[in-house]
Amino acid sequence: MKLVRFGPPGRERPGVQRADGSRVDVSAFGEDYDERFFGGDGVARLARWLTREGRAAPRVAPDERLGAPICRPSKIVCVGLNYRDHARETGAAIPAEPILFFKSTTALCGPNDDVIIPRGSTKTDWEVELAVVIGKRASYVDVADAMAHVAGYALHNDYSERAFQLERGGQWVKGKSADTFAPMGPFLATTDEIADVNALRLWLTVNGEKKQDGSTRDLVFDVPTLVSYISQFMTLLPGDVISTGTPAGVGLGEKPPRYLVPGDVVELGIEGLGSSRQRLRAYA
Repeated sequence: MKLVRFGPPGRERPGVQRADGSRVDVSAFGEDYDERFFGGDGVARLARWLTREGRAAPRVAPDERLGAPICRPSKIVCVGLNYRDHARETGAAIPAEPILFFKSTTALCGPNDDVIIPRGSTKTDWEVELAVVIGKRASYVDVADAMAHVAGYALHNDYSERAFQLERGGQWVKGKSADTFAPMGPFLATTDEIADVNALRLWLTVNGEKKQDGSTRDLVFDVPTLVSYISQFMTLLPGDVISTGTPAGVGLGEKPPRYLVPGDVVELGIEGLGSSRQRLRAYA
């Protein structure tokens, strides 16, 4: 199943994307895609509801704005330097354990919304990433059991302000959390939609020029390992997001570095998880 949310910012409604790409409004199901939904076997209950009521569900107009495919989660946990080639391009060692940092949940926005370059920013950068959405509370989970705690996957662009992140002291979260810095979607694909999450191509372009082209085969720490590892340090709640890292090709890694400016257009995608497009705008 592919879960979508659509409508004006802050007033999104839940929907489902059909196999033919059309979308239907499932507001009548009575739940949005939040902690209660994922933690309450919502995907299975929605599937049963669609079998009974799906024919009568209203169609969503093709040009309707898409929001993030989940409600604001309790946390977005990100993983740094989790592709070998990305670690190399930044001059960093391959991590011995996952590097974790948080991204503010207020950064979440729709997949095709404009991205606002923060006030004072000089080094806004791009990062195509696979996002993992938790489906069942996870605390001290073994690697062998980790996938039972995953609801699905989504495309995520982990925008980063490198000066805030690397030159202002403290933790990386400062460079990761500006409003609109977490466009997600177009949809959340449940786990049964993806045959092998460890063999997905990721790509990203800036103004039509290919910048990133990688595969989740190259993850240093794969999805089960990340779910298990993170659950040793905090409880992952249903609806929480793990953003699993980015392959080589970020602006920071270019020589000289290349950062985003107003008017730039970033397009990205992951095999089986669709694509998204963001135009950069200056803070006003």
